[in-house]
Amino acid sequence: MTNALIPTHADPKEKNTEHSSDAISNCNDVESNSSIDSRGKEAPSEASDSTSVDSVPAPASAEDDPWAIIELVDNSEKWKDMSTKAKVIRVVTNVSKILAAIGLLYFFICSLDLLSSAFRLISGKTAGTIFQQSELMQNPVVGLMIGILVTVLVQSSSTSTSIVVSMVGAGVLTVAMAIPIMMGANIGTSVTNTIVSFTQIGNKNEFRRAFAGATVHDMFNWLTVIVLFTVEIVCQPIFGVGYLEWLSSVIVKGVNTSSGEGEIKILTVVTDPFVDLIIQLDSKVLKGWANNDPVYENASLIQQCGGNVTDPIPCDGEFLFEDTGMEDWAVGLILLAISLIILCSCLIFLVKILNSMMQGHIANVIKRVINAKIPYVPWLTGYIALAVGAGMTFIVQSSSVFTSTLTPLVGIGVISLERVYPLTLGSNIGTTTTALLAALAASPDALHDTLQIALVHLFFNITGILLFYPIPFMRFPIPMAKFLGNETAKYRWFAILYLVGMFFLLPAIVLGLSIAGTIALLVVGIPFLIILIAIAVIKIFQRKWPLILPSVMRNWKWLPIGCRSLEPYDRQFAKCACCNKFRQSEESKESNIASTVVVVESESSADLNQTT
Repeated sequence: MTNALIPTHADPKEKNTEHSSDAISNCNDVESNSSIDSRGKEAPSEASDSTSVDSVPAPASAEDDPWAIIELVDNSEKWKDMSTKAKVIRVVTNVSKILAAIGLLYFFICSLDLLSSAFRLISGKTAGTIFQQSELMQNPVVGLMIGILVTVLVQSSSTSTSIVVSMVGAGVLTVAMAIPIMMGANIGTSVTNTIVSFTQIGNKNEFRRAFAGATVHDMFNWLTVIVLFTVEIVCQPIFGVGYLEWLSSVIVKGVNTSSGEGEIKILTVVTDPFVDLIIQLDSKVLKGWANNDPVYENASLIQQCGGNVTDPIPCDGEFLFEDTGMEDWAVGLILLAISLIILCSCLIFLVKILNSMMQGHIANVIKRVINAKIPYVPWLTGYIALAVGAGMTFIVQSSSVFTSTLTPLVGIGVISLERVYPLTLGSNIGTTTTALLAALAASPDALHDTLQIALVHLFFNITGILLFYPIPFMRFPIPMAKFLGNETAKYRWFAILYLVGMFFLLPAIVLGLSIAGTIALLVVGIPFLIILIAIAVIKIFQRKWPLILPSVMRNWKWLPIGCRSLEPYDRQFAKCACCNKFRQSEESKESNIASTVVVVESESSADLNQTT
């Protein structure tokens, strides 16, 4: 292991306090104690410690600031000193790695397409049945939760938003009813990159960064929904129309009602040849279920190559799962296993290849370019990243693909969390083009409403960006994602709890309470919201103005430990054999790192003393 880890920046507010080696604690004590100069021999020690922290390539620095972009010192042989044979080997090796990375990225994107198809087969009819419940959708809370659940089930916001647009065009839903569903679809689409982050769970710091890089998308979507959903609900009874409904109606007023048939396909032209060899789905069936069309009552989502819906003729030799005789859900389960195996395998090998490539001078150049700021106008850099995110998502026609590709790069330290945030926001803009294209394909008499609901999706994301990006203080998703990253790095099981809770249990519980009635929802929801608001307010006062609070409330020690820490629950999980083995492995790694830190710092201090 080379001494090659140097963070390019260190924010003391973000320091990880979990590491407890003597060398680090002594260094921190020296830096924080201004009276140490009076100890005679301690003064040179301070200079020695400071120099070792700033210049020695020690792993402890990465532990102190796990969010720092790791810079690698190039210990490889220089090009000019290499023989011709060595140069050829290096070129061939690097080219092979690049080609392998491109191939793995291709199959990774194909696996996301297969994953989406699997979820559609498993729950497609359920999703369509949920969309049929127009009476339930009169309740905006129900619409919001249905949007989340359906998007999670079909693993594609493009699919769910396109279905909503077609239902508005068919008159099944009004624009006002469809707005909460569009909001929910925005939340549901971020589940994919959260799942992708689990492939880096074996490395503590990589998982910390990857999970934060994935959940920064979740936090932005949740915060935007909380604000705009509240605004929409409040404005409706006061002004007779919600903010998003009013803004989109103003834009489409006087729009030309000529239909624009057609669909833009860019990335799918490349991925479809492979995916179509395995499975082909009929999207008309899912829309037919959503629109409660009796013709599609007993239809299969698997593509048929002849006949009609009631008397289909199976395909012959065109794809793997044709005419298998199995139910859709059975094919979906098999396809789910295949897609997850491909996805995990591709990501694991892709991360290993990127790790081997992201070393030395070239890697540092790439990292500096990606995370650099424009000279003289550094504030403009984030907006360019927004445009890049929107453009790339438009090209691949999927925000899940783009954000899932960024997640492992954040994990290995190529992209900072601060840079992936605007890229993710731009991705939210780019994904709205799918709904706009679906709207333009509507019939002329329905074009006004379909275009309006598609613009609702666009303005929802634009408004969220205006709220949570231009003012640095308002970029709440970044510290929230870092908090989740720190928690999941310490308690790995919390990541699974978060995934299941935020994308399945919470929407399902709120949906159940909403169906039970408004009173049931208010009785449970209002106390829960009051508790959350109280915790947030106390937390702000504890950080900003602690002296205003009573002494007992300046920390959370007055609460039972089970209410303020995950440690008691972690001890229960540690009793599990596999978790205990994993924990022992982590502790062994940390002890090795600590011993390495002590040796490196002592050697550095000795060298400095000899020099002086």
